Amino acid sequence: MRKTLLTPVVTLTTLAALAATAGCSSGGSDDTPVRFGDAQGSGSQGAERPGRASLARMPTNPISFTEQRKVGGAGDDTPIGVATYHGPKSGFTGKVWVWAPPEYYEKKNADKGFPVLMALPGAEGYPVNYWIGGDLKLEENLAQWSKEGKSLPFIVVMPVLNPNAKQYYDASDIPGQPKMGTWLNEDVPDFVRQNFRTLKGRDGWAIMGSSSGGFAALKNVLQHPETFKAAIPSGPDIVPDSPLWRGHAKEERENNPEVLAQRLIAKGGPDVYLAFQDGSKEATVVPKVRKFIARYGRGPVKTRLQTVAGGMHGADTYVKGMGEGTMQWISAHMQGPAE
Repeated sequence: MRKTLLTPVVTLTTLAALAATAGCSSGGSDDTPVRFGDAQGSGSQGAERPGRASLARMPTNPISFTEQRKVGGAGDDTPIGVATYHGPKSGFTGKVWVWAPPEYYEKKNADKGFPVLMALPGAEGYPVNYWIGGDLKLEENLAQWSKEGKSLPFIVVMPVLNPNAKQYYDASDIPGQPKMGTWLNEDVPDFVRQNFRTLKGRDGWAIMGSSSGGFAALKNVLQHPETFKAAIPSGPDIVPDSPLWRGHAKEERENNPEVLAQRLIAKGGPDVYLAFQDGSKEATVVPKVRKFIARYGRGPVKTRLQTVAGGMHGADTYVKGMGEGTMQWISAHMQGPAE
């Protein structure tokens, strides 16, 4: 089945405005520059603190981002920035939006690395990642949940999911196509490390997504548990189904979450944490998710299902579910800010 094209709550007017500003390059003369790498402590860029084993990794090569919007409410008007990045490993060039929580700027945290949450959209996932939108208020909610002790204060990174709006690429390196798997698993995390105080190791990295982005989150944490410890697959497809796999059955199998989960179970780890989310009215999605959990939710594959009462296949449903327990469960298994 072709991936469901998920339409979020964000209005068409909002998306049009975001798409227009997203076309700007970082640091343009008419734009407000943002440098997240400058909000750091006493350690020099990329330096280790002497005399102790540090969990924090300092930014190595920070750049200026263009301010996309301010995050209000509990977000204390912190900025979402956007930049165009050329991934040296994938060869793909795309937009990446980023946000740091209010705690990131506090003096007491100036030498601490922060956990990272990569957020992937559904639908085409291009040219705009809809998790930046003020209608969905992902960042506002994360800031509020952090204040309430329901979530760690995550840096949120929101790359484009696909290289165009004509096809979907299953967040994979499909032969002969742009290497979107390498883009998401290697280039984007490297870009975040260049610009933010992050945490060493997998305990500080999670990935979430809705619909086709939910498939990407599920697949990537199972395929790359050395990079990501946890995932929030919301309304996900369970198996790859891009038409671009035609003629590449072997490579398709290597990107199948069912195969990857069984392989991780047989290997005995490392542990990964899959916080599935669905709306109770997602008739076609819920049975597939429950079947996956029943079959593969054992050993190192730790699973949880948040079913949102009355929820549909939509990003607004999934934000609600995150506040109803998903973020608290994920946060309990990850590393918080640390020096």
